[in-house]
Amino acid sequence: MTLAYFGTSEFAAAVLRALAGSPHRPALVVTQPDRPRGRGRRTASPPVADAARELGIALLAPERAGDALDEVRAAGVEIVCVCAYGQLIREPLLSSFEMLNVHPSLLPRWRGAAPIERAIMAGDTETGVSIMRVTAGLDSGPVCVQVREPIRPDDSYGTLAGRLEESGSRALIGALDGPREFVEQDEAAVTYAEKIAPEDRLLDGALDVATLALRVRALHPHIGARTAGGLRVLVAAAANGGDAAPGSLAEQDGRLLLGASDGALELLEVQPPGGRPMAAGAYLRGHPL
Repeated sequence: MTLAYFGTSEFAAAVLRALAGSPHRPALVVTQPDRPRGRGRRTASPPVADAARELGIALLAPERAGDALDEVRAAGVEIVCVCAYGQLIREPLLSSFEMLNVHPSLLPRWRGAAPIERAIMAGDTETGVSIMRVTAGLDSGPVCVQVREPIRPDDSYGTLAGRLEESGSRALIGALDGPREFVEQDEAAVTYAEKIAPEDRLLDGALDVATLALRVRALHPHIGARTAGGLRVLVAAAANGGDAAPGSLAEQDGRLLLGASDGALELLEVQPPGGRPMAAGAYLRGHPL
């Protein structure tokens, strides 16, 4: 069975590496074009492109997924696997091949761009991975495999995504081994994981401590939560005692606190603009409040 793989992100790159080491090694990888990335806005390849080159797999990076149709057909592809590709796949590509998508949530909960972040932000205690058939809708196709994964009290995006990469890879390989039986999603239970916006990163003092702590965990280490003053917060927890004005930083007993609507969040590890990550104590020594 000849396979093509469509993906872009770090998560998708991890699944690609696992797939390449299985009996279902892709013959062709399709990803997004190189784009400006990071603080310096330098043009860089997406993680899946880097992984495909390392693995020695043929690579395409069209502006639109449909532009790869002729090359995918010419490769003799029978099935397409999709993971965090970043574009909706449309006709005629959509109906030209059987397509399986790896989505890191328990569909129909958290369809969309940021399912791992939104699950943590919502305080969910469980998430997982779904293998579904790609359809014209956003993550709306029928599901053939689901694997459940607890969200631990100390999970960040990084720790949870790492486990979901592994379970998602195993689930995809199992689905490819077959047979595949699909069940339609319950449309009444749908929730959407909107893309992370600038306001989602802000540690707003009008929010409560629990919400702020979840926001820090959900965005670490790939995006980062920030105070109104631009201080990136990497690790934080509810303060045991102490107080600060909502939205303001305060030093109390050697601790760095951020005021919330119902108390204070203790900032444990931070990164000043243009600086390196550091413990809160080191930050306070160099930036007295």
